[in-house]
Amino acid sequence: MKITPDRRAAALEARRGLKMARSVHAYVRGNTAQFYDWLGQSPVLADVPVGPEVWICGDCHLGNLGPLADRHHDFAIQIRDLDQTVIGNPALDLIRLGLSLETAARSSDLPGVVTAHMLAAMIDGYGRALSVQTDDDPAEPKVVRAVRRRAAGRKWRNLANERIDGPAPTLPLGKRFWPLADAEREALAALFGDGQVKRRALALAGHAGEGTVRVLDAAYWRKGCSSLGKLRYAVVLGVRGEADGPEYLALVDIKEAVPSVAPAAAGVAMPADPAERVVAGACALAPNLGERMIPAQVLGKPVVLRELAPQDLKIEVEQFSRRQAVAAASYLAYIVGMAHARQMDDETREEWRRRLVPTQADAQAPTWLWRSVVDLAARHEAGYLDHCRRLA
Repeated sequence: MKITPDRRAAALEARRGLKMARSVHAYVRGNTAQFYDWLGQSPVLADVPVGPEVWICGDCHLGNLGPLADRHHDFAIQIRDLDQTVIGNPALDLIRLGLSLETAARSSDLPGVVTAHMLAAMIDGYGRALSVQTDDDPAEPKVVRAVRRRAAGRKWRNLANERIDGPAPTLPLGKRFWPLADAEREALAALFGDGQVKRRALALAGHAGEGTVRVLDAAYWRKGCSSLGKLRYAVVLGVRGEADGPEYLALVDIKEAVPSVAPAAAGVAMPADPAERVVAGACALAPNLGERMIPAQVLGKPVVLRELAPQDLKIEVEQFSRRQAVAAASYLAYIVGMAHARQMDDETREEWRRRLVPTQADAQAPTWLWRSVVDLAARHEAGYLDHCRRLA
């Protein structure tokens, strides 16, 4: 099967449009640039508090949180996609997460009162993460507990069966994996022949000394929504630490890094290279992920390499119940708050918490968060219907 880059790009753009038409929740997930355009036009933006300058996710929606393994195979719930990360206003992550939860609730046919409870629960959970005087973690909701238990029991064979249809070191060409152009195959072989990338790959596999890294198979990976149309490769590696030692298989995701559409704070210093920026943000926000990432170049474009671990999972929600929706909002905002808080000193954390968390007499979400989510929900609903009309 021969697919030229131009035909591939056209097919991927069509696929992206179809994925975004599945629901308004899917449209929000795949529409990050429009989210920030509409937020910039909103009259509510003037009321959004400006917090400490820290690394933020930039695309903090429901599907971008989940279990992530570290290099020692321990795992924790963290932010799992940092393509849009910048040093900026942490309130932006709260607005994006709030909108994602609102559209998930609406897709579950939950009434608007649940959204009001969710946004209030978000601020409560986020505030708990910022507190330096108590250790009052919110209860883990059922949807998170289920994915945590699933992650705990997963092994390499589970990842292999899901991603490459079995333990053989080959990628099955078809719906998910597409053949590479000759130039792409040569570029990937050269990438893992590079001394620095090879040393990092061996170190991530637990081999500090010399060893061998072989590309056993590679393919274009039709994956994600925001990444469709950009470079995205799956590579099966054979890694051997000693000449007479066993060869271990590793599945590596290679993803093109592009400039972020999230607004960065004025005057902050960040890596100019998009791949180095993504890795720096990941190390700050999601250490389990950041320590397993390698910035590099393929075909003259910046890319990020990440070995996939069996424990790396998304929090997928088909349907929310009322109780699950509110509990998930509190807990996931707590996870985001922990990612922000680890970058702040105690004084900064407490000051930011005081500005966000309402008094005991007012248990509602802050007006700026409520109005931001309501305004953006309306704009995305209209945009989603226009998107569907164009496809129809």
